[in-house]
Amino acid sequence: MSLGSAPVLAEPVVIAALGDSLTHGYGLPQGDGFVPQLSAWLQDAGVEVVVQNAGVSGDTTQGGLARVGWTLGPDVDAMIVALGGNDVLRGIDPGLSKANLAGILRAAATADVDVLLVGMTAPNNFGAEYKTAFDSMYGTLAAEFDVTLAPDFFEGLRDVPTNQLVTVMQPDGIHPNKDGVARIVEVLGPYVQTLAGNVE
Repeated sequence: MSLGSAPVLAEPVVIAALGDSLTHGYGLPQGDGFVPQLSAWLQDAGVEVVVQNAGVSGDTTQGGLARVGWTLGPDVDAMIVALGGNDVLRGIDPGLSKANLAGILRAAATADVDVLLVGMTAPNNFGAEYKTAFDSMYGTLAAEFDVTLAPDFFEGLRDVPTNQLVTVMQPDGIHPNKDGVARIVEVLGPYVQTLAGNVE
């Protein structure tokens, strides 16, 4: 066979996962975090994808906006945006969080990169008005920028009874353990599979 007739191997889709400690894999051995487990799920589903871990523990939406430029490298085909949890922990005005996320989505649109926006939900600590403003911003932004929305990062854990949360969470009660991440990936995996399939 001549080189000219050799089959062309398709390059895997490169997806950057822009997030915080939940994306980074805080408190977990290498291989047990969100990105490695998501990568394994996609591989098992037959999807040729390279997921880049762009999670930084402690990062807010402002931090994500500050580094989205270099996250969107020339090899990146799509991006997962999972930010906002630390904004809630710090009581940051949801209006500011929304503006930061809008900046991230605008940068992705400029780079012609498809996005999966992953929502977070606020507790009731700051009152109903804060919670409503925070929780609703993800759907509003997804519609405004025409990106796919996964409404709740923790959806895969919502059916775990309160008295059994210790089986899926680390001792801090904030970060999932290996089993918790696996349940999260089971829900988010199909969204990412679709995201990868939409890349042209």
